[in-house]
Amino acid sequence: MSTTEQRVAIVTGAARGIGAATAVRLAEEGRAVAVLDLDEAACKETVEKITAAGGKALAVGCDVSDEAQVEAAVARVVEELGAPTILVNNAGVLRDNLLFKMSASDWDTVMNVHLRGAFLMSKAVQKHMVDAKFGRIVNLSSSSALGNRGQVNYAAAKAGLQGFTKTLAKELGKFGVTANAVAPGFIVTEMTKATADRVGMGFEEFQAAAATQIPVQRVGRPEDIANAIAFFTGEAAGFVSGQVMYVAGGPLN
Repeated sequence: MSTTEQRVAIVTGAARGIGAATAVRLAEEGRAVAVLDLDEAACKETVEKITAAGGKALAVGCDVSDEAQVEAAVARVVEELGAPTILVNNAGVLRDNLLFKMSASDWDTVMNVHLRGAFLMSKAVQKHMVDAKFGRIVNLSSSSALGNRGQVNYAAAKAGLQGFTKTLAKELGKFGVTANAVAPGFIVTEMTKATADRVGMGFEEFQAAAATQIPVQRVGRPEDIANAIAFFTGEAAGFVSGQVMYVAGGPLN
C-alpha cells in the first residue's frame, strides 16, 4: 500500500471474537477501521486496543439486517474515516436446533444476519470500491457449510455466502474489486462455547475433543482467521477472487 494512502476497512460483528481480532489485524496493516456491531458500546474495547497501538478506529452501532441502519452506518464511516474499500462481513448469530425443533424465527434470524446482512453491507459499500477502482470483500463462511447436525439454518446461510462470494467476484472483478470467503473450522469464540453448552459439554472438554479430530492437533484462535482475512484484503491479493479458504487446521474430508 502507498505510504500516502490509508485504506478504510469496515468489519462487522467486530466487538469480540473473530471480528475483533480481524479489526485489530487490519489496523496493524495500516488500515483505518470501522468497528461495527449491534451494540456500539460493545465496540469500545476493540477500538481502544487499536488506538492504543497508534491506529485509527471508529465504533459504529448497526443492525446489519436493517437497510436503513446499514446505509446510515456506511454514510457515517465515509464522513468520519473516508470511503471504505475493504469490507469484512463477519457478523453472525446462532440459533441452533434440530430441524423438527427449529422455529421459523430461528431460521429467519440466522438468514437475516448472515445473508441479508452481507448483501446489504456489500451493496452499500461497493459503489465506493468501484469509484476507487479498488475493493476487497471478505465474507465469513464456515466449515458448517458442509453440513452440521443441529445447524440447518447456520449451515444453509454459510453455504449461501459461498455462492454470494463467487457471484460478487464475477460481477465486480472488472472494477478492481475482489470477493473471497474464509471458512473457519473450530475456533475458540463465544459462539463455539454456545455450541458446547448446547450439547451439554464443558468448554475445555469440548475443545480437547475437537483438537483430536484436527490434523494440526489444536483448535483455532480468532487470530488464525484474522491472518487469512488480512491476506485477502491486501494489495498483493488482487489476482485472487471468488475463492473459499477453509482455515480449519487440515482438510475436512
